[in-house]
Amino acid sequence: MASASCLSLLVLVALASAVSAQLSPTFYDTSCPKAMATIKSAVNSAVTQEARMGASLLRLHFHDCFVQASGCDASLLLAGNEQNDGPNLSLRGFNVIASIKAQVEAVCPQTVSCPTSSPSSPATPSSRRDSATAASSATVSSNLLPPSSSLAQLIKGYGNVGLSPTDMAHCASYQGHIYNDTDINQAFARSLQASCPATSGGGANVLAPLDTSTPTSFDNAYFNNLLSQKGLLHSDQELFNGGSTDNTVRNFASSPSAFSSAFATAMVKMGNISPLTGTQGQIRTTCSAAN
Repeated sequence: MASASCLSLLVLVALASAVSAQLSPTFYDTSCPKAMATIKSAVNSAVTQEARMGASLLRLHFHDCFVQASGCDASLLLAGNEQNDGPNLSLRGFNVIASIKAQVEAVCPQTVSCPTSSPSSPATPSSRRDSATAASSATVSSNLLPPSSSLAQLIKGYGNVGLSPTDMAHCASYQGHIYNDTDINQAFARSLQASCPATSGGGANVLAPLDTSTPTSFDNAYFNNLLSQKGLLHSDQELFNGGSTDNTVRNFASSPSAFSSAFATAMVKMGNISPLTGTQGQIRTTCSAAN
């Protein structure tokens, strides 16, 4: 299942108007016609080897796009820097992106940017370029929404970047929700409490799937979980808790096609957040280091 941060984005973007961009899904058709096929094949191979990797790569994409003013600029991929900040410590999949970039460089040297080498649909607009610098720790902390976010905070956070209205989570991310919140199925809470103690620092190495029904499938089960008050994170259940997004959650829970269509639209909109284009930024030869 896609990461919860991407799915909460999906619910809010479903309520928003279109976001314009200066990108094109056919940008590399002439300069590197094998780029998209190479990237797709590499992503499929990585997910075949480990089903969880699909959600991990989407989470990487989300954490990159929502930090700097230049959106999806691969600043997160620069070794150290943002990767060492608290919200990013549990990110994974950097080795997969490095492998994809190496394969793309082999067919088209210094042509395709690192954001384009991230997992995306063939319909996702390309031509964004790489940032030469990483974001500061303060920028990372202020722009990435924590799992304790309320619905109002989620809407405001996405609104800041023009988007108005399965991975695994560590015990610390959902500890408060399963012990302190009332908007959670009590049997579900107890099942999680068995391996995630209430004590601070307890269960540091304990993981739970964000989608407990179909953790390795890409489907709309996440939204059905919310209807049953089985959202793993506080911010998950906020999407269905008597607020403005309740009807959207019901729609996605009842219609797999509505979810799939809206998800594709949301990923394109997220990729269109103030991209570096033209002569801005650079095309890195290695995603982990600026040229």
